[in-house]
This record gives sequence, C-alpha cells and structure tokens, in this order.
Amino acid sequence: MPFMRWQKAAIFGASGGIGAALTKNLAAQGCEVLAGSRTGTVPDGVNATPFRFDLEDEASIAEVVAGWKSAPPDLVIVSSGVLTLADGTGPERSLKQLDPAAMERVFRLNTIGPALIAKYILPLLPRDRPSTFAALSARVGSIGDNRLGGWHSYRASKAALNMLIRNWAIELSRTHKRASIVGLHPGTVDTALSAPFQSGLPDGQLTLPEDAAGNLLGVLAGLGPDDSGKVFDWRGDIVPE
Repeated sequence: MPFMRWQKAAIFGASGGIGAALTKNLAAQGCEVLAGSRTGTVPDGVNATPFRFDLEDEASIAEVVAGWKSAPPDLVIVSSGVLTLADGTGPERSLKQLDPAAMERVFRLNTIGPALIAKYILPLLPRDRPSTFAALSARVGSIGDNRLGGWHSYRASKAALNMLIRNWAIELSRTHKRASIVGLHPGTVDTALSAPFQSGLPDGQLTLPEDAAGNLLGVLAGLGPDDSGKVFDWRGDIVPE
C-alpha cells in the first residue's frame, strides 16, 4: 500500500466530495480513520469512526480533539471549504459585488475554521515519528500566480490560509522536528464546490474525487519536514506564494 506511512488519520470535512474520497481511500488501506462532519456521519460502506464538529464553533473542535490526546492522529487533513455560500452568493467578479457579511463568512469557513482546528490539533501531533497536517487550499490563493483578479473573498481567504500554514510550520518546527504542515491544491475536482464553474473546462481538466484523493495522498506521502510551510498542487509541484 503506497500511502500507508500513517497509522491514524483525522479528516475534517469527511462528508464533502474530496473528504469522503480521502476517508474511503485511507480506510481501504487499513488506516484507522476519524471522519468528521457537521452531521457526524460516515460515507456508506466505509470503516471509519465518525465525529461531529462545526467550523464556526470553536468549542465543538476543542471538545472532539481533547478526546484524542492519549492517541492522536499522525495525519490530519482539513478538507472543508466554501466557494459559493449556501444562499447562492458566489465569488465576486468585481469590486462592486463586495459584501462585508459574505466576505466575513467566507473567511470564517476557509481561514478561521482551519486555524481553529490547527490551534487544537497541532500541539498533539506525535513528536517521536513523522506526522502530517494538510489543509486544502487553492492555486487562486497564490499572489504571484494571480493574473486574472476577481474572486476577491475566496482568493484572499486562501491567501490568508497559506500564510497561516507557513506560520504554523515555523512554530511547530521548534517542538515537532518531524512534522510536515502543508497546503494542497487538488485541481478542479467534480464536487458541489466546483459544479457551478465546470462549463467550458478543457477535456481532462475535471478530476473525479476518487482520483483527486489518490493524487493528494501520493503527494503527502512524498513530503517531509523540509517541505513544511509550502503549498503543493495535486502533481506535487509547489504553488507560487
């Protein structure tokens, strides 16, 4: 099994397209998987332990992570995120569309939520063996690669997440010498998040969740502490800052 460098994994956002695929992939390889979602359900037919959490409720994150203190995971993936809000508000194409309430919510889900998970789980990562923390980011969060503009809240929330990943990597390197803290760009994956933006995509650009999960786990399996603080795409290439 090529990816089984981890003994226990925690997937935050296991009910989403990529999160569910990651859960299935890891469980199929015999990894003990903790599968987190707002509903506390596990994908059908998957051998995983469910847990409930809410990205906007710090207490829910603190409570569930506290229960792992004696046997923490050595792989944590935050696979949650939002591009279009539940009320249909999508990414802004112009400054004129900026709305403070929508922008705040995007940051809460894409940046603050993962930060709260990191706050509680990173100190628990094993210190005596390799461990990995990864959060799904996006290439559009790259400042150096931004040539189209637009999508202001989404881009900014992912850019902020990328900065936090670098901060966490620096801080954790002082106590967890074998840990890797990274961001992941999965590409355009056939999920509810990308559904409104799939029309007109070139052939071969849309990836199935199962394939995306395999790609991302393959990338993570090849990373080490020297890669900590960076963002990688599904091919293993570094995403510009």
